[in-house]
Amino acid sequence: MFWDKKQPNTLSEATIRASLGEPDWLSGVILTQDGEVTVVIEADPDNLEASETRRIEVETRLLSLAGINEVKAVLTAERAAGTPAPQKPAAIPTLAGGPSTRRVRKGARLSDEALSQSNPGKTSGIAPIPGISRILVVASAKGGVGKSTVAVNLAAAFAKQGLRVGLLDADVYGPSVPTMLGTAEASPATNADKKLIPVEAHGIHTLSIGYLTDPDAPMIWRGPIVQSAITQMLNDAAWGTPEDPLDLLIIDTPPGTGEAQLTLAQKVPVTAALIVTTPQEVALADVRRGAAMFAKTHIPILGIIETMSWFEDPTGQRHHLMGDGGGARMAATLGLPLICQLPIIQAIREAGDIGKPAALVNDNVAERFTDLAREVALGLDALQTKPAPKIIFED
Repeated sequence: MFWDKKQPNTLSEATIRASLGEPDWLSGVILTQDGEVTVVIEADPDNLEASETRRIEVETRLLSLAGINEVKAVLTAERAAGTPAPQKPAAIPTLAGGPSTRRVRKGARLSDEALSQSNPGKTSGIAPIPGISRILVVASAKGGVGKSTVAVNLAAAFAKQGLRVGLLDADVYGPSVPTMLGTAEASPATNADKKLIPVEAHGIHTLSIGYLTDPDAPMIWRGPIVQSAITQMLNDAAWGTPEDPLDLLIIDTPPGTGEAQLTLAQKVPVTAALIVTTPQEVALADVRRGAAMFAKTHIPILGIIETMSWFEDPTGQRHHLMGDGGGARMAATLGLPLICQLPIIQAIREAGDIGKPAALVNDNVAERFTDLAREVALGLDALQTKPAPKIIFED
């Protein structure tokens, strides 16, 4: 079962090598009884960037295996006898009287000391948020791939099935959920306990920084303020009660792997994550970083959702405007399932612009997002980390 760490530990060096396809660049495997794995990867000294990408992919793939709790991939390289070493770059000049500078070339890595200071750590032990049963993060390492559209329509599909669903717009720099739900003019009230009451729209309980700030004001916020905004919208809001909790809170995160994502990984009991991407290579390159971030913070990834997979013209001919098969190839590389492919459908964009999720107003789109919600529900149930809510999909 995907990411189930409670299964009996049947791992061995042979199974680990087999899971990676018995590659010739894997020179060593060390496995402890506690589920800690160290792998030694032979790197290309002339292409450190590609070797670093391989290291991240190996860590991500191995962390998805049952019984593995921690992975450390080490790069090592030996230059063949007689092969000249790359020439050292010339010293970089500095301004007269100014501080010296040093350029870091691609492939450089932080020191162990620096990593120990910034290591996000595991999310185990984080106290649950009262009134929320499960938390699903919808993320993308690159902007403009339709992440918010997926989050909104996925929430609408769950709400349509009768679940109590919340949607937190954690993109503090570019909140789009209020527009897509038709609640841009809404202002959340507070209850007797001075907690924010989420705005309800289309059966979804929602909060966004867009409800609390001037829509024309630029969000020039540094890390601590971003952390505070996200944690307050999570902990200082009346999402539900212990007697009547939300079945699921979906968090629409900003693009990238920055402060907002680390805040969620460190301080929020996230149940699982979804990664959204388009099939084009520019977006896929960033997916590796997003997957690695969740792997390092021990957040299970349910799978990859590919958007803008194709455009279908009136004759039924498919046109792969953003590339073909990129999501499937990346899912295979990372050892993750490709949950679904969503084509370019004009009705999805039109519905988002007028504030009505397409999953509620367009039958063709509704069927796609209902299928997606079903797969997500099965993935959440398979994690077996919390009692599963009663989820019934009606045909």
